Amino acid sequence: MKLSFAFAFSFLKRGLYVQVICAVILGIGVGYLWPALGTELKPLGDAFIKLVKMMLAPLVFCTIAGGIASLNERRGIARTLLKAMAIFYLLTLLALLLGWLAAAIMQPGAGWHFHPAAADQNVMLAMSTLSSTTENQGLARFVLHIIPATYVGAFAEPEVLPVLLLALLTGFAMARTRQAGDRMLTVVDELSRLCFSIFGSIMKLAPIAAFASMAYTVGRHGIQSIAGFSYLILNFYLACAVFVVVILGGLARLHGFSLWKLLRYIREELFVVLGTSSSEPVLPPLMQKLQALGCKKDVAGLVLPMAYSFNLDGTAIYLTLASLFIAQACDIPLSNGQILGLIATMLLTSKGAAGVSGSGFVALVATLTVIPDLPLAGATLLLGIDRFMSEARALTSTISNVVVCLVVAMWEGACDRQTLKQQLDQQD
Repeated sequence: MKLSFAFAFSFLKRGLYVQVICAVILGIGVGYLWPALGTELKPLGDAFIKLVKMMLAPLVFCTIAGGIASLNERRGIARTLLKAMAIFYLLTLLALLLGWLAAAIMQPGAGWHFHPAAADQNVMLAMSTLSSTTENQGLARFVLHIIPATYVGAFAEPEVLPVLLLALLTGFAMARTRQAGDRMLTVVDELSRLCFSIFGSIMKLAPIAAFASMAYTVGRHGIQSIAGFSYLILNFYLACAVFVVVILGGLARLHGFSLWKLLRYIREELFVVLGTSSSEPVLPPLMQKLQALGCKKDVAGLVLPMAYSFNLDGTAIYLTLASLFIAQACDIPLSNGQILGLIATMLLTSKGAAGVSGSGFVALVATLTVIPDLPLAGATLLLGIDRFMSEARALTSTISNVVVCLVVAMWEGACDRQTLKQQLDQQD
């Protein structure tokens, strides 16, 4: 008995990712055997996400502001931003097209014959409330939403974009005021180290959050709830896998590094994302690992937080796949022109829901409110299984964000390729 406990203890000490795997397995077991208990564990997972969001704004602010203030050539910031936005939208477009292709080939909604009038009225009331908060997400409204009401107001909201704007302005101001800026830079750097230290302590709670989240998901919805949607879920996971292997893998190979070795390098963070269905908890450790791979601090600190709002490729695949699933399930034929219009709308709505809990489903509702061809009631089909698809959304977006950050750093000459190669080769 003592030997078995010693073995289990040494196994758990191997790394955070092993602990998360064990927690996920235990969570599934508890949710399946004791669904009522599993449902009651939800606050543990929610508490972890709230702790993460509590520290996210100050950490992103310090990292970006400090990185910009330490640059000698600030013209490079605009160039980096433009290059980052260009690749963000290119990958988002490819992800949207891939979701369309997957739905067209696999036909996950064929044969459902769902009538929107049959949707539960209570659910539709909730959907209408949700749609009222996501409609009219035009470009002007989206840009205005980025600007916080006050300087400190950006830190009170669980969104990255207002903090990013504030950090950019503060970093440039610190860089212009030399002597005072140097003093402020020292303060910001020390505060950044403090935030990373606090985040490191919070991350130790990730296995508990993974356990609680999986127990709640299985206990609340039941494993059997995915049986009827297994083909759709499989279709989505395959589309995400193709995007990662073919598109991101090709992008990595084109720039001289191995995607497989990179995935092994960030495996701990990926298991945390898998267990919590959220990419936010791994933003700080990913920034540290990118710097360890040879990326300059200012580029990694600028591009990665931006990617969290503008490069939601997992969500993009979900949007087109889910929308076409609804069209097929409701027996609504869509022309290629209508589908292209749908994709054009999604290029905006996939960004507008950034930072919102359950952003994939929120973005879907936002899309359906402005597309008259598809009924909003069709989204009720996906309510029960959205949680089972969120893991793939978060994982795909996280992997894409890391790859993009490395690529942009290489474009800017801000990545030591020798260090990158040495660090990734150590994974063999």
